[in-house]
Amino acid sequence: MRARVTVMLKEGVLDPQGEAIRHALGVLGFRGVEAVRQGKVIELDLAPGNARADAEAEVARMCEALLANTVIERWQVEFV
Repeated sequence: MRARVTVMLKEGVLDPQGEAIRHALGVLGFRGVEAVRQGKVIELDLAPGNARADAEAEVARMCEALLANTVIERWQVEFV
C-alpha cells in the first residue's frame, strides 16, 4: 500500500519560496500567475497486510510527529 502525503503551508503563512517562483515565472515571460504556494510531497510504501484504517491512523501519527510542522503546515493523505 502506498500513501502520498502532501504538505502545504497554512493560509496566511508567508511563502517566500512560492513568491520567488512567481517572480521567476514572470521574468521568464509567463503572465497571469498571481500567486504561487510551494509545498512538498512524500510517498510512503507501507508494509502489506495492514488494514486501511490502521494505515490511515499510522500515517496521521507520522505527519503529526515528523512529516509536517503542524504549527504552520497542513497535510493531506491519499492512498494510491
